[in-house]
Amino acid sequence: MSKKKLIMIADDERGIHESLRMYLAREGYDVYSVFRGDDVMEAFEQMQPDLIILDIMMPGRSGTQLCADIRAVSMTPIIILTAKGEEVDKLLGFALGADDYIVKPFSPREIVSRIQVIFRRMNQLLEEPTHGKLTIGNTVIDLKCYEVLVNGERVTLSPKEVEILHLMAKHPRQVFTREQLLDNIWGFDFNGDPRVVDTSIKRIRKKLPPDTDIQLKSVYGVGYKAEVEHA
Repeated sequence: MSKKKLIMIADDERGIHESLRMYLAREGYDVYSVFRGDDVMEAFEQMQPDLIILDIMMPGRSGTQLCADIRAVSMTPIIILTAKGEEVDKLLGFALGADDYIVKPFSPREIVSRIQVIFRRMNQLLEEPTHGKLTIGNTVIDLKCYEVLVNGERVTLSPKEVEILHLMAKHPRQVFTREQLLDNIWGFDFNGDPRVVDTSIKRIRKKLPPDTDIQLKSVYGVGYKAEVEHA
């Protein structure tokens, strides 16, 4: 019998914990609650959750700070939960490494659906014949541990950035539109700003060293493609 996945909810509104706990338990998930930003990292390290639902506005440390801190040590999926719906906040959440972004008020069923999509996609990636590991010249992209190495040196990318790089490098010279990247990386039901793709591509380019054998190129008016060496 497989172990239940643990979902950690970090939010200062008790009503949200109660409603989400009921729906998540019904779907077979265990739930752990944290109500203050200052307590999140300690709880995260102790509980080692499989996914965290993280509110941006909490007493103590903010969700944006915590998202960055978690990403510095773990690739655990993060769903940002907030009352802020402004475009800049969504892009910031994804830039910090969040896997999804949901604006309050929301339906608990929507949260459950997003969680299931994230876990399903992770399983699909790991079930690939190569176990998600791709080597092109001096660059290694490993989806099993969400790690990118260039000349043996680790490059720190967010999970979505790793997935984008892996997808494009696996299909060199194929042009991907923004919509195709959104469908493949964020899921067909993503309803956020398509410019998150542009932001992610820019961040990948900035983080990869100049001598990497994978270069992400813009195709004017269409989208993006990967040019690779030693393919």
